[in-house]
Amino acid sequence: MKESKRNILFLVLGSFFIANAIIAEFIGVKIFSLEKTLGFDPVNIAVLGYTLSFNLTAGVILWPIVFVMTDIINEYFGQRAVRLYSYIAAALIAYSFLGVYSAMKVSGADFWNVKQLADGTLDMNVAYNNIFGQGLWIIIGSLTAFLVGQIIDVRVFHSIRKITGDKHLWFRATVSTLVSQLIDSFVVLYIAFYLGKLDTPDQWPLSQVMAIATVNYMYKFIAAIVMIPLLYFVHKAIDAYLGKDLAHKMIHEAAAI
Repeated sequence: MKESKRNILFLVLGSFFIANAIIAEFIGVKIFSLEKTLGFDPVNIAVLGYTLSFNLTAGVILWPIVFVMTDIINEYFGQRAVRLYSYIAAALIAYSFLGVYSAMKVSGADFWNVKQLADGTLDMNVAYNNIFGQGLWIIIGSLTAFLVGQIIDVRVFHSIRKITGDKHLWFRATVSTLVSQLIDSFVVLYIAFYLGKLDTPDQWPLSQVMAIATVNYMYKFIAAIVMIPLLYFVHKAIDAYLGKDLAHKMIHEAAAI
């Protein structure tokens, strides 16, 4: 019975982790205004000579959930489990993009190609390709940043755990997320908009990469703090599901891995 609970938990946490990572990648094509969404005027922060607001990829809606799942899996199953699910998620994200690319290349049916709207016509092929299509370097940057961030996260988490023991979950989870996302925020933009656009008119200056990454990291910093109650809620729900003895045993085994 105990082994069954352990296996079910491993599967559920991993599935939720992977699902959120894949969905976040695909909804990320939309850029939204955080201030307008919350009913505020743009903040217009001056960073490295650029005036920026919180215009963020929609993927940030779900990435904080991925961070929580990373720390929870780390807490109960250890570093190897997080790395395993991170590699699986990255492979499935790449596979998903390949599937979308294939769908973009097939010919649309005549009755589907053009949709009549109240204010005109919509070319469905163009709309479909614009929504689902992402540049190769954006995909490479995103996957690289994801894997690098996950590897750093688990290492920082366990380094802090050696000092705190079982106490202060919020501290090791938050610090590991903040450190990993500091790297993630810069890596994805550097690869996608600097390295990937090298010697082209669309290449971002490094100052712009740094400025936008800084604003993105500010959001992630706040999100990491806000997610602490959810982290503890999930932790307590898992403890209740496993039972005190099994949960305590798994946490100690995970710390030794």
